[in-house]
Amino acid sequence: MNSNTSSRTSTSDINRFALPFFFVLLYGSGFVGAKLGLPHSSPLSFLTLRFFAAGILLFFIAYWFGEQRPSWRDTVHIAIAGTLTVCLFSIGVFVSIDMGLTPALSALIIALQPILVALFAQTLINEKMNSSQWLGLFCGFLGVAVVVSQSIETGPFSWVAIGMSVLALLGVTFGSLYQKRFCQNMALFSGGAIQSLTSAFICLLLLPFFDVFDVVLTSEFIIALVYMTVGVSLGALSLLYLMIRRGEVSKVASVFYLTPVSAAVSAYLLFGDTIEETTLLGASIIALGIFLTNRKS
Repeated sequence: MNSNTSSRTSTSDINRFALPFFFVLLYGSGFVGAKLGLPHSSPLSFLTLRFFAAGILLFFIAYWFGEQRPSWRDTVHIAIAGTLTVCLFSIGVFVSIDMGLTPALSALIIALQPILVALFAQTLINEKMNSSQWLGLFCGFLGVAVVVSQSIETGPFSWVAIGMSVLALLGVTFGSLYQKRFCQNMALFSGGAIQSLTSAFICLLLLPFFDVFDVVLTSEFIIALVYMTVGVSLGALSLLYLMIRRGEVSKVASVFYLTPVSAAVSAYLLFGDTIEETTLLGASIIALGIFLTNRKS
């Protein structure tokens, strides 16, 4: 009995650390994928192709594993969650960067997500936070500010670009809460297919009004599209939904603080960007914040 209990505990601990690690690795490097692909495509063109490809891929994976089709009621909930978490977030980030907002400033705005999630989780899904966990969330935000401090450029900026990053922030915040509240038992692949295809349809509808279909089929674009489709839409988002299903959404949100660190490391490996000392200092502060947020009371 003790041996079985110990084995289950060990497996649980591995999953508790492995899922966030791989999520941060895949999700953070997605910013690098955007940097690689956007010079060869307009934002909505890239997102339409990415979401359509991801939706088709997830549909066939769901069919292969024999996942049941969700009810119409569940399908609507899944589509709404995907519109917020996947579509609005991606549009906001991609368009704001395309409009000239630095990725560092965009990352700092998005870093407010764990704090907003914790605030609204108290009233919307009755998740409570203690003082140590709140301290952890603010430590995490401070850490992100330190990480991106060297990359934030001063000078004129577009309030519309700022607004698009805020839209991304609100999308991923309320999308995570909606996912936790209404899509707790969503099948990963069929649900992911619904969310991706819904997002593709929305981007396609917006394309004639806010963008033009503009794609140059270079090797960099194809690599970026494949990675964002498989690595982020299939890999990272599936891990995110698993973590939301298994844990408190406010604690899950805290791992978002590490995505700028993952992006910095990915940029160093792929583009030779410099890792500043402030990145290491900020990562240490973020690690402390995540520890405080997730430790058992």
